[in-house]
Amino acid sequence: MHAPPTAPRTRRRTRALGFAALAVAMLMSVPTAQTAFGEEVRAVPGGGDLGPNVHVFDPSTPDIQGKVDEIFEKQESDQFGTDRYALMFKPGTYDDINAQIGFYTQIAGLGLNPNDTTFNGDVTVDAGWFDGNATQNFWRSAENLTLNPVSGTNRWAVSQAAPFRRMHVKGGLNLAPDGYGWASGGYIADSKIDGQVGPYSQQQWYTRDSSVGGWVNGVWNMTFSGVEGAPANSFPEPPYTTLDTTPISREKPFLYLDGDDYKVFVPEKRVNARGVSWADGTPAGESIPLDQFYVVKEGADAATINAAVEQGLHLLFTPGVYHIDETITIDRADTVALGLGLATIIPDNGVTAIKVGDVSGVRLAGLLVDAGPVNSETLIEVGPENASADHSANPTSLQDVFVRIGGAGPGKATTSIVVNSDDTIIDHTWVWRADHGEGWGWETNRADYGVRVNGDDVLATGLFVEHFNKYDVEWYGERGRTIFFQNEKAYDAPNQAAIQNGDTKGYAAYRVDDSVDVHEGWGMGSYCYYNVDPTIIQEHGFKAPVKPGVKFHSLIVVSLGGNGQYEHVINDVGSPTSGPDTIPSQVVNFP
Repeated sequence: MHAPPTAPRTRRRTRALGFAALAVAMLMSVPTAQTAFGEEVRAVPGGGDLGPNVHVFDPSTPDIQGKVDEIFEKQESDQFGTDRYALMFKPGTYDDINAQIGFYTQIAGLGLNPNDTTFNGDVTVDAGWFDGNATQNFWRSAENLTLNPVSGTNRWAVSQAAPFRRMHVKGGLNLAPDGYGWASGGYIADSKIDGQVGPYSQQQWYTRDSSVGGWVNGVWNMTFSGVEGAPANSFPEPPYTTLDTTPISREKPFLYLDGDDYKVFVPEKRVNARGVSWADGTPAGESIPLDQFYVVKEGADAATINAAVEQGLHLLFTPGVYHIDETITIDRADTVALGLGLATIIPDNGVTAIKVGDVSGVRLAGLLVDAGPVNSETLIEVGPENASADHSANPTSLQDVFVRIGGAGPGKATTSIVVNSDDTIIDHTWVWRADHGEGWGWETNRADYGVRVNGDDVLATGLFVEHFNKYDVEWYGERGRTIFFQNEKAYDAPNQAAIQNGDTKGYAAYRVDDSVDVHEGWGMGSYCYYNVDPTIIQEHGFKAPVKPGVKFHSLIVVSLGGNGQYEHVINDVGSPTSGPDTIPSQVVNFP
């Protein structure tokens, strides 16, 4: 059997309250702090302006359309550029708006409720820049707005890392590009679409805790949890996997205006959630004033960021690219680290970008971690090795936290995300080893493992992990659950020998360790496109122990255009994909 570089813990949870959970207190900013030598140093200030890359509009702002168009022209095809933008709209009504959203652009309302900020117009993503193909419409977001689409239907033709959150569309939503070219998204959460959602050419999609007026079709894998109006469970034909509720969810923190004061709203955890969190008006949660945040701007270093956290501040990363030469360490419970405009962290000299302690309630959200050219053993760690504290009442969450290895330039990381803390929620992540751009190739952007889960009771809702040299996902913790998984195996494997795993042909996309007794997954797909050597055989997409507590529902593997083949779906179960066409193989339930 394969042994991971860092052996997983072999323990079962001890449910006990740790001293840290009882003793942590929220510290306020103080004017000075002391070093280890007793010297007084200037403390990191909280609050301040949002920097030059956050554009704030109100209904009286002149030429809003012109400014939005200017940013779109810069960002429409700038897939691996360094500009980052957040377009923020104060509560009110905006007429005749068509906000086209390009790369590294976030558009959001600044109300506490999506209905506070209304566009009589559209928020549009299309694929004209890529000849009508939307499979590379990554890294952008729309949040906290109400839309009255001009034509009655809003177009949001995206693929990975393009969340549609806390949106109210008073009409329909079209998820395909003009001309119905391919798209490979996507993710909707906490949103209300009054009309029908039409995925059309979308290969897969996950919708969570929302309300829809109808759903038109599905290609391979359409998954719903907690969605009012979702189609009935019918996988594989049509390919709908539907859960009435989401077992545990907590919406992403967001910036809003309380009068003239900026605050960050931190939503409460919900259990067995269904429908939007804001249906009754004010959502449940906590508001944190901006002066309790270190507002991080380009040029900030990791030492200052860590000093701010130690001082008791939360983190608000403004749009930009941040090179760090030491790990950002968050050891204080309930710390919020929120990025605007796809704020991007690049670890230099092989350091880990972010480490979270074994504490409760940390929120990482809206961040892109981009691997540097010197190999990092890990990029994000949640909890130290052998973490064991009980966080069930107040989990740590990762939301819209994305990882990229290569594409913007050479990057390497052995394992992208390691989750050691129990009860962690992974809510929408795209962990991507690049298959195009700059600085990619079988060894150039070497990255053996995508996500490794050692913690118990971890829940993943919207897990997108692609192209890793070995295992994309490995799961060692007990009682893990995944609702929706999207994967492509590495395109660029040079030959069969390069992916050989002992006596097994290829590494599974999603592997549950033989030591695990209880695990469950719904709506999960793995696809291969071995275009360098189309004769490569992948033994299976999924690997799991055959035990009564290990269950999977709605599994699919697809050979894209017959470039490589799967022999089975999971273990030795499921028929092979075969022939030159894109022919899926499906398993409804395992075992």
